[in-house]
Amino acid sequence: MPAHADAADSAAYVRQVEQARAARVEALRRADGYLTLTASGWLEPGDNAVGAASDNRFQVPGAPAHLGVLHLSADGAVTLRTVGGTTVTVDGKPATAASMRTQGAQEEGAPTRAYFGPGRYLYVVETGTLRGLRVKDNAAPLRAHFPGFDYFPVDPSWRIEAQWRPFGAPHVLKLANVAGAESDEPVAGRAVFERDGQRYVLTPMEEDGRLFFVFSDRTAGRLTYGGARFLYAALPKDGKLLLDFNLAENPPCAITPHVVCPLAPPENRLGVAVTAGEKKFAGAGH
Repeated sequence: MPAHADAADSAAYVRQVEQARAARVEALRRADGYLTLTASGWLEPGDNAVGAASDNRFQVPGAPAHLGVLHLSADGAVTLRTVGGTTVTVDGKPATAASMRTQGAQEEGAPTRAYFGPGRYLYVVETGTLRGLRVKDNAAPLRAHFPGFDYFPVDPSWRIEAQWRPFGAPHVLKLANVAGAESDEPVAGRAVFERDGQRYVLTPMEEDGRLFFVFSDRTAGRLTYGGARFLYAALPKDGKLLLDFNLAENPPCAITPHVVCPLAPPENRLGVAVTAGEKKFAGAGH
């Protein structure tokens, strides 16, 4: 193949990666995304005061000084009651009390949103036995002024064809998150690839019809986020799959302190420096 054809293919690939990166940043800036998170925390049993004033358990920017109380019952149920005549909007109706549904243990549902202003609302999440407050504001500074990411230079050699090795019996991947909770995730197989003559293995989960890898490498903690990076790939075909590390992403918890993310499991801690994809988020204030 002529050299100019190789150069054209390489330039086209660089444009493809740059377009994918731009699309990711655009998606992050959408309303209700995790860039809009402004407050978070784990509920304690009993009453948890919420509001903008400093004497609340949870300080919520843009809320009334004393918005109300989130009550966590022994059975894990959470209710909200407002104080001082304050009302919130739940399911399109004004309310002074509400039962706060979570997303469910398997993320099978949508959490209750209690709005306290235009584009501002609080909701409750579930992680194992923990219940946590999350607050979103579509005018959040991080969304309005998101600085983007720093990247390693696009390197076509990090676009690697891997072999797919399915497990012969049911298999689980044990994932721990930054809050200390653990979960067993079903996995169907492993991706096996080579780099500079060395063999490496990654074990993915399946998410939304594609493979989802939570991995770390020898750049972790120095050039990239220490907990993990994320990588998505199309489902394997004919025993093969494509791993494009130029599209490796920071997890949400590398960008905002208000998100809980999984850590790279031991199976996915690569003994090689993956100098491709997103670097450590420079705008992180946590």
